[in-house]
Amino acid sequence: MSKTKPNKEFRAIVQRVVREGPHGPYAIDRLDDASGTSVTFSLQKPVWNESCFPEEGEVVILSDVREKRAGWRAHKAKFSRR
Repeated sequence: MSKTKPNKEFRAIVQRVVREGPHGPYAIDRLDDASGTSVTFSLQKPVWNESCFPEEGEVVILSDVREKRAGWRAHKAKFSRR
């Protein structure tokens, strides 16, 4: 993964939901590909606009993924739906 992928969407599996993080609730995910890269995202607006938090094992769609010193962050996230 390069430094930023603003227009690309990634499927990821929720590994853990942290309801009381230092900057608010967030989720830790693993990309659903061979890389298994870990990506986090905030569970607050404007990143997460769903009516409820995801659960461990659920698939989410991440976009606007950026590399930070502490790791990868998605700046947009939503449930995977058909």
